[in-house]
Amino acid sequence: MNDSTNPAGDNNAGAASAPAPSASSMRVILGGFFMGLANLVPGVSGGTMILVMGLYERFIGALADLSRMKFSRQAILFLGLIGVGFVIAVLSLSGVVVNLVTESRWIMYSLFAGMTLGGAPDLWSQCKPMKAGPMASFAACLALMAALAWGLAGVQVPENTFVFVCMGMLGASSMILPGISGSYLLLIFGMYEVVVGAVSVSALRADPMGSLSILVPVGVGAVLGMALLSNLLKSWLAKNPATSHAALLGLLLGSVLGLYPFRDSVHPELANKPMRKSVAMILSGEDLPEINAKYGLALSPERAGELRATYAGKSGNELKAMGDALKPFDPTGKQIGIALGLIVAGFVFTRALGKRGAH
Repeated sequence: MNDSTNPAGDNNAGAASAPAPSASSMRVILGGFFMGLANLVPGVSGGTMILVMGLYERFIGALADLSRMKFSRQAILFLGLIGVGFVIAVLSLSGVVVNLVTESRWIMYSLFAGMTLGGAPDLWSQCKPMKAGPMASFAACLALMAALAWGLAGVQVPENTFVFVCMGMLGASSMILPGISGSYLLLIFGMYEVVVGAVSVSALRADPMGSLSILVPVGVGAVLGMALLSNLLKSWLAKNPATSHAALLGLLLGSVLGLYPFRDSVHPELANKPMRKSVAMILSGEDLPEINAKYGLALSPERAGELRATYAGKSGNELKAMGDALKPFDPTGKQIGIALGLIVAGFVFTRALGKRGAH
């Protein structure tokens, strides 16, 4: 991979903050777009997308410089272009991606598992020589991701400002560390639909203050997390390149562990926040046309009656817990074949981005 075979050190610290002359503005915006898309999907890392586009070392360097108040036109322009692509992806695709993850989880997980694995060859090439230190670093980070995938599944945390700040710091990790998916961590803690759903255009229109009460503390946490992690990672990459890249490889490969075996929503209609809010309003006896107008739905009286009968007596918190519940998904032979094909397609797509970024 270009630009990241030699981590930011003393000899190229200034270059780490700015794109090389060959890195066009459109390429940087595209990197930000894929980073934003990745951050919406549990299981794929925004840092991985930046890495395969050949922008990773400059991204880390620019963040670290700005967090230390070392302002430069190059760093600000570079991060600004990344931000443009990121915002375009989040605002235009958040609602679509949430629906796809909710309704076609196995398809999305297969595709993005392949995209995540596509970053492995570049990291592997930077782990050499693979001595005892890098091997131990790789094993420790792989074990950490396994613990997150299998040991914390189903954890529920309260929805308050402190938790939202913490979730923002976790989400920032996916922008810094290839292989760490902030969306996946949000999913583990039962906060994915809450945070990602709040950033969609429809949610901002329907309940702007409610969305901002979530997005502002998440944003504060993300800024704090990126400032801390960028400086730590920049220093570690410079001092221990093989060991640090082996750790990143363990994080990347381990991030796929939580995606299989497939799992599916027990109550898919409740996994979607607008629909869950609508069910709560139906149970409280509110007017159906007003509910449809508020959330952009087209529920019929018959469907509303079915939902009322199915979830009678459930509180808002109970409906949320039911929406977060997952069950094992037993794929058919055809679905396994499609999943493998999507994994290969995602891998090839990521590798193609990496080759494009190398030119």
